[in-house]
Amino acid sequence: MNEGQFKEALEQQGIALKEEQMTKFQRYYEILVDWNDRMNLTAITDKEEVYLKHFYDSITAAFYKDFTEPLTIVDVGAGAGFPSLPLKICFPQINVTIVDSLNKRITFLNALASELNLKGVSFYHDRAEQFGRKKDHREQYDMAISRAVARLPVLTELCLPLVKKGGQFIAMKGAGASEELEDAKKAIQILGGDVTHTHQFQLPIEKSERSIINIRKEKATPKTYPRKPGTPNKQPIC
Repeated sequence: MNEGQFKEALEQQGIALKEEQMTKFQRYYEILVDWNDRMNLTAITDKEEVYLKHFYDSITAAFYKDFTEPLTIVDVGAGAGFPSLPLKICFPQINVTIVDSLNKRITFLNALASELNLKGVSFYHDRAEQFGRKKDHREQYDMAISRAVARLPVLTELCLPLVKKGGQFIAMKGAGASEELEDAKKAIQILGGDVTHTHQFQLPIEKSERSIINIRKEKATPKTYPRKPGTPNKQPIC
C-alpha cells in the first residue's frame, strides 16, 4: 500500500487526512526504520508493508468505533506504537498512554513523539500486571486497546483492570479470533466485561483476516486481578 492508496483507503472510511498528518506518517516511517537498524522494533520495514500492516491496520479500529471525542486510551504492549500512535495522528484530540515492559521501546516512543510533536501522550516502562494495580491507572481509562500482543484470555486480564466502568476494551486480532474469544469467555465475565461486538474483515491488497473485538466494562474488576507478573500467561483464566 503506497501513500496515495493509504490516504484514499482511509477517505473511503470517512477519515480524511491533511497534508500535515501525511507528513507525520512519512516521518514515522523514516524514524521507525532508522531506529530499527539499532534495535529490533519490527520485522516489517518495507515502506508499502509498513503503511498497510502497521499504519492502516492500526487505524481500522476507528472504522467501528468513534475516536473523534477526547478519549483517554491506554495501549498495552504497543511496541513501536501500534495501534495507538497512528490513531493519535488521525485523531489528535485523543489522549494516549502506552505501557510497555521494554525500556528501549519507551526510549524510541519518547523520541518519536518529540519528533512528530505529539501532545497528550504518555509512556510508561512497566509490566502490565503491575501497571493495572496502580491507583493512578486502575479503572481510569475510557478505553484499553491492544494489537496482537497475547491470546485474548491473557490480554483481557492485562487490559480490563485499566478500563473504567462503562468504558471499552478493544482487542485487535488476526485469524483465529473466534477460537480465542471462546477461550476468553470466562476471563471476560470474571474481570467485569461483556462482549458487545465482533467485527471481521480483510486487510486490503493481501486479504489477510482481521477481527476487532469490542468488550464493554460492565462492573469493577475484582481486586485480585491482574495477578502477579507472568501468572496470566502461564495460568490464563479459563
